[in-house]
Amino acid sequence: MSTRMNKTDRPFVVCHMLTSLDGKIDGEFFAAPETAPAQAEYGRLRGFYSCQATLYGTTTMQGSYSEGLAPAVLPPADGTVPRSDYVNADGLALGNFIVSMDPQGVLGWNSNIIEKKNRPKAHVIEALTEQVSSEYLSYLRQFGISYLFAGKDRLDCALLLQKLKKLFSIERLMIAGGGVANWSLLQDGLIDELSLVIAPVADGSTTAVSIFEKAGFLPPHGPVAFTLKEARPFEGNGLWLRYETAEP
Repeated sequence: MSTRMNKTDRPFVVCHMLTSLDGKIDGEFFAAPETAPAQAEYGRLRGFYSCQATLYGTTTMQGSYSEGLAPAVLPPADGTVPRSDYVNADGLALGNFIVSMDPQGVLGWNSNIIEKKNRPKAHVIEALTEQVSSEYLSYLRQFGISYLFAGKDRLDCALLLQKLKKLFSIERLMIAGGGVANWSLLQDGLIDELSLVIAPVADGSTTAVSIFEKAGFLPPHGPVAFTLKEARPFEGNGLWLRYETAEP
């Protein structure tokens, strides 16, 4: 289980999300024309934070970044694959990263580089638990994908952040969904700032994902309070809210 750690041992972490008025981070509101100015502002503010890495949960990675899921049956591991952290030197030199929370090792890949429109190239770092098979480690090495072990049965987010700073010199990290990934870091006291870019649109869905969502595999945790740092309207009737996590 994650433990509280000194902030100097890990990167500064901001949770940066585009949301509807009712706190949804996916769903039909994205297609509304009134959401477009907020989407543009969300992209601009990514640059404001100057983060070296962006962290995503498994579902977000599968839907937007990875090549779906890895093959159900992988080739046998190539020799004895060390069950230890692997850092691709060329990826490290790139200096920009996408960190994929993939505790069971299920995501599919065809490259260790992700390129998105209007964003710099990013090297993929897989965050794994000890449950991952040696065959999957061999699969990742085939594509030069770096990986870090952080936890036995579930991801230890504090350990992951510590390794990201130590092995990749990451000083500033953005987490951008999904809701379970966001809550995982929040309940462990690992989010320093919350940045909400709010579109002037209500979604109303009962199935769309919210900014923070608990999951059955996470330890029980009560509500988490924030302190307002800044509120700024922007063109198109949107609002940017910045919060700091309140001291316990």
